[in-house]
Amino acid sequence: MGAETAGAMIATGAADEAGARKREQRGWYFYDWACSVYSTSVLTVFLGPYLTEVAKSAADADGYVHPLGLPVRAGSFFAYSVSLSVIVSVLVMPLAGALADRTGRKKPLLGAAAYLGAAATAGMFFLGGDRYLLGGVLLVVANASIAVSTVVYNAFLPQIATPDERDAVSSRGWAFGYAAGALVLVLNLVLYLGHDSFGVSESTAVRICLSSAGLWWGVFTLVPLRRLRERPAAAGAGVVGGSWRQLGATLKDMRRRPVTLWFLLAYLLYNDGIQTVISQASVFGSEELGLSQSTLIVAILLVQVLAVAGALGMGRLALRYGTKRTVLASLGAWTVIVACGYFLPAGAPVWFFVLAAGIGLIMGGSQALSRSLFSHLVPAGKEAEYFSAYEMSDRGMSWLGPLLFGLTYQVTGSYRDAIISLVIFFVLGFGVLLRVPLARGMREAGNTVPEGVAGRSLA
Repeated sequence: MGAETAGAMIATGAADEAGARKREQRGWYFYDWACSVYSTSVLTVFLGPYLTEVAKSAADADGYVHPLGLPVRAGSFFAYSVSLSVIVSVLVMPLAGALADRTGRKKPLLGAAAYLGAAATAGMFFLGGDRYLLGGVLLVVANASIAVSTVVYNAFLPQIATPDERDAVSSRGWAFGYAAGALVLVLNLVLYLGHDSFGVSESTAVRICLSSAGLWWGVFTLVPLRRLRERPAAAGAGVVGGSWRQLGATLKDMRRRPVTLWFLLAYLLYNDGIQTVISQASVFGSEELGLSQSTLIVAILLVQVLAVAGALGMGRLALRYGTKRTVLASLGAWTVIVACGYFLPAGAPVWFFVLAAGIGLIMGGSQALSRSLFSHLVPAGKEAEYFSAYEMSDRGMSWLGPLLFGLTYQVTGSYRDAIISLVIFFVLGFGVLLRVPLARGMREAGNTVPEGVAGRSLA
């Protein structure tokens, strides 16, 4: 075989592999497209205010409900339910991550978690009257399911993208999610504002919006399940026992990689603030600022539209200024935005829209670039297990923010005090991330340090 023929065969093989990788990446984006509608329409827009009203209808004369005999302010029930869902996630995510790596069967785990969450979300159609406990249970199941499915979903990123591609691929995934959120919110807005024209009550319109997010989630999950490829499992012991032993080994392995642990601590702190702002913004807008549901939908729609541009734009900023610097700048912006939220005047939707625009421009980018950074700190063959720890820092450990939010409201009776309390998460996260030597952590994990990123921000 001549040198030219051999070279042509190598080039063809490389082109085929690149094409297969691009196809997987396009399929991978669609899970963001599928599940982000739950995060947007359900968790951010409709469920908080609606479940709060359902809890209020079941409250006693003092404004308390009593789940399991515990006195809880009706206005804090949603925040506490989010915190409980995250604690449940912490218990199941490490096992899911270990199982994914030990068995090599990521797709069945992704599908099982996705369809359990989609079914729970579709079941929210039956919320009504004083069924606040049913709402809390469905929220816990759906939130835990999306956390587990995201562990497996994120674990595909190092396998389907080269180191130099990951910032762009991660950012495109977030952009797909925000685009889907915006599209469905437009449809939700049409139904909600025109519910009389469609012959349904306002409450029924909200329940249709909640349940339709579950149907969307289930339908579009079919795309990544068809396009993603399984990889060989890591060698090891049996499935269940080996999974728990592998989890212990993963924690021990991470202790030998202190940079990874410090990054996770930083991410835990600042992402806890981000997740709490996302989940509690509609409650803050409706209960403290007196804004209508339609105003909140338009504001969140604005967030979704700008988040697409923000995620892609911050990906480009990372190429120019460095990923770490870009994330640090976004944390500074988050601090300013949350502080400004405290001073927003009630009944003034224009200023709420301005704040929403700021959130949209930085939200997707800060999360997408953080996911990309962490993928460089993961040793090969341990993607799902390490991403289970990451997801614990993402959704899994994000119970502190909602808990602080709920406790602050319970003590002060003010959502303004509750929102300003979240500044501490961004300030502490910024301080920790600033001191993390990420390039060293990438080398310790046995990974290549992307040239542009390392040269500008990570040394």
